Amino acid sequence: MTIRVLLADDQALVRAGFRSLLARSRDITVVGEAQDGEEAVRLAASTRPDVVLMDIRMPGTDGIAATRRIAGDRGVPGCRVIILTTFDTDEHVFAALRAGASGFLTKEVEPADLRRAVAAVAAGDALLSPGVTRRVIEQFARRRGLAPVAGRRLAGLTARELETVRLVALGLSNHEIAERLVISPATAKTHITRAIAKLDVRDRVQLVILAYESGLVRPGGEEEPAPAG
Repeated sequence: MTIRVLLADDQALVRAGFRSLLARSRDITVVGEAQDGEEAVRLAASTRPDVVLMDIRMPGTDGIAATRRIAGDRGVPGCRVIILTTFDTDEHVFAALRAGASGFLTKEVEPADLRRAVAAVAAGDALLSPGVTRRVIEQFARRRGLAPVAGRRLAGLTARELETVRLVALGLSNHEIAERLVISPATAKTHITRAIAKLDVRDRVQLVILAYESGLVRPGGEEEPAPAG
């Protein structure tokens, strides 16, 4: 299967660089290039990419607004967005994740890591680095405070699903969750899939954001105990 990628960045040299890096993989093809968010939304609808590499700061419609529109477009249901940023502390990254991005990369990413990230996101996985992504989410969740609505959304989960979401938010992989709960990795994945469906979120990143906004996990590592049952 060939992974179809759309590049969205207002700098032609940056787009050319990423195109060149991705061309080294026989399983990845670039189907279009956009120089702003509006063009990215239009090209996503016409080329139906599997993955969009989206710069945040572009003139006109920025990467956050474009991500929100692409994530909400039922015409491109399988399209995933990876945010590109110059610094992993960019204050706009959290807003992009909340808008529906499946993760983010800094523009200094190594070529092999870029290709692996594209493949992972295209396969339906969230690009969730337990270190960097969690730090970004923690930083901005701390600023925003708790959201009561987010807490109420978790009420429909079983105790085991809730505990699984908590462990996802702490950055554990499926295998690590399985070890912690003494279940198989397949069962851990099933709990995560069911939680995503019940909460109507796109992927693992959105689970993490919801866990922090609800207070299930607190910035700085303080955890709310999972309910018994």
